[in-house]
Amino acid sequence: MTTTTVEQFWQTYLITLPEAAPARRAAYVAEPFGDNPALADELGALALAGTKTATCSSLWEWEAEGKPITEVGAFWVVLDGRGAPLCIVETIEVTVHRFDEVDEAFAYEEGEDDRSLQAWREGHQRFFTRTLAAIGKEFTPEMPLVCERFRVVYRGESMERE
Repeated sequence: MTTTTVEQFWQTYLITLPEAAPARRAAYVAEPFGDNPALADELGALALAGTKTATCSSLWEWEAEGKPITEVGAFWVVLDGRGAPLCIVETIEVTVHRFDEVDEAFAYEEGEDDRSLQAWREGHQRFFTRTLAAIGKEFTPEMPLVCERFRVVYRGESMERE
């Protein structure tokens, strides 16, 4: 999909809001969950369904990219594995925790696998082992994570496409 399609999706969302809504003056990012198209489709569908209301990323990746971490009130156009917009989410909480400090509630809110802390740890250890290599880092239980909770604010026509 092209940036225009993402921008059109964003503009269609803005039309649904009152003139004074803060989102009308906000920037947004457009990206998928995960690191491959299949994972983007899987996790995007969970977010779209309302099962996934949290996500995390490595603080080290934010630092390597030279970007500040997400802030409360940020908007994200969630893309599927082909780059098509699925929904728009708004960040409602951002915290930084060590991997081994993530609790059962957060694992459940991530919505993946059986939603248990054990499954979350196993799946995320595999994910971070795979992705951190690109920045010359290795997974450790002490690694810092940016833990984000969000809410879906717009689904568009995406529910009808499934």
